[in-house]
Amino acid sequence: MQFTKSIKFIDLFAGIGGIRKGFELACSELGIKTKCVFTSEIKPHAVDVLQQNYPNEEVKGDITKIETSEIPEFDFLLGGFPCQAFSAAGKRLGFEDTRGTLFFEVERILRDKKPKGFILENVEGLVNHDKQNPKDKIGKTLSIILDHLSELGYKVNWKVLNAKDFGVPQDRKRIYITGTYTETPDLENFEKNKSTLSNILEKGLPVSNSKFVQLVLSHYSVEQLYGMSIKDKRGGENNIHSWDIDYKGKTTKQEKDLLNLLLKERRKKKWATEYGIEWMDGMPLAIDMIRTFYNANNLEAMLEDLVSKKYLKKEYPKKKVGNKRIQDESLPLGYNIVAGKMSYEVSKVLNPNDIAPTLVAMDMEHLFVVDGKGIRKLSLREGLRLFGYPDDFKFNVSLQNGYDLLGNTVVVPVIKQVALRVLKIIFEENKKNEGECA
Repeated sequence: MQFTKSIKFIDLFAGIGGIRKGFELACSELGIKTKCVFTSEIKPHAVDVLQQNYPNEEVKGDITKIETSEIPEFDFLLGGFPCQAFSAAGKRLGFEDTRGTLFFEVERILRDKKPKGFILENVEGLVNHDKQNPKDKIGKTLSIILDHLSELGYKVNWKVLNAKDFGVPQDRKRIYITGTYTETPDLENFEKNKSTLSNILEKGLPVSNSKFVQLVLSHYSVEQLYGMSIKDKRGGENNIHSWDIDYKGKTTKQEKDLLNLLLKERRKKKWATEYGIEWMDGMPLAIDMIRTFYNANNLEAMLEDLVSKKYLKKEYPKKKVGNKRIQDESLPLGYNIVAGKMSYEVSKVLNPNDIAPTLVAMDMEHLFVVDGKGIRKLSLREGLRLFGYPDDFKFNVSLQNGYDLLGNTVVVPVIKQVALRVLKIIFEENKKNEGECA
């Protein structure tokens, strides 16, 4: 399959160029020459990475301040328009958020320039955002986007695809929206390709020797840590609690047993009925309630000891007042797990025989991997591989900036496969036109 002409494209909200990379790889596989004629990105360290990889190109800034007339003619639009407005990790304001309205910049350029096609990427949350009826297939926001694209004359399709099915060891679902003037792209039945973390991990890198890591390793072997999370919340067998490693102070086996029971019992709805309040997950329990499932002669002393070590806290059950929950001091004082937003150095040790969870910028620095007899943070090269970037991709940034950029980038192999489907349509159109001209 050969194109007689090269394809010119633009890359909006480019990030570090993941959509571009996937598109270029697809074109290369088909023997198509490509030229990026316009790139827009505003984050300074993302621009730095773009310039490392494409030193002869200029990166333009805020697309809202650039007239369509300033953009060269092109055949294809690529865009990972900002997703925070639709993300479960954000406030989900959608088009009420100024970042949500950036879709209309895409629409403006498509309307004015009329390229042959486009590929857009966003978070899975876009699908159900602003859903008016639970039975609706999609929410109002996505419906508006699809309607606007269709009104421009494009035959549009969308699909939520998971990176783990495309040879990338990460559970990452994203929506891909694409279209051409000629035909609706087929986004079904991609060949599945599985991988595990062991295929992308580096070996022999410096491991962490922090006090926290030393404490964890004094209680568990590296093999026992495979796939384990460290948090004072429910997590079943794959969870290590602070008391399991005596993080806040030594605990006896009795105290550990009590804490493990309390962690589960505080979630039962029967206690809300007994208090006479509306149930909420994780209620404080009065000592008489605790005695029903853990009756020890020294129970009160144990509870007070755990409070002094800050494994437990004393608080009143909360009643609902409007949209808020406030402590009701007319009810018995109870004991609760201190399970707030604790930021342990290690939140999870990844299992090399499994895949990574969805990588988010704010959490990546707390994800560790086993290396030899120790554990360490993910390297930036490993991070890039978890998004399918080739090893020759330049990424000379600080660890913190690197994690920030990776948490918001796209999965290159998924883009490549989507692009191949769309390029097939463009190719058939070109071939047909050439036949008519012959």
